[in-house]
Amino acid sequence: SVPLLQAARKKNSLDLLELTEAELEEQFVRGDGPGGQATNKTNNCVVLKHIPSGIVVKCHQTRSVEKNRKIAREILQEKVDLFYKGEDSDVFKEKKASEKQKQEKKRRAKANLERKKLFKEMQQLDKE
Repeated sequence: SVPLLQAARKKNSLDLLELTEAELEEQFVRGDGPGGQATNKTNNCVVLKHIPSGIVVKCHQTRSVEKNRKIAREILQEKVDLFYKGEDSDVFKEKKASEKQKQEKKRRAKANLERKKLFKEMQQLDKE
């Protein structure tokens, strides 16, 4: 579930392994989830398999088959890169950096909340 613009930005900035069409097996199946009759009648969900590694990606983010094909290839490329390079992968490094930022943000929010709590207690003491 990677938004289109974010995926496009990532692809340009990361050094990912290239995939060839010969290594891919592509299927079009009916998607699942909300959508009712439109979802039940159309085969616009893309299932993409990287044959050498056995990694499978299923993409049904949009109603367009072409967009889903593009998104599926981008997601698969990131997963294959992570599979082969492991911790040396740019995708892995980016995820670690993102997790670190998230933890730092949580820590700051917690500290800020603690300061506000202390401030309110001090105001209560001043009033009494």
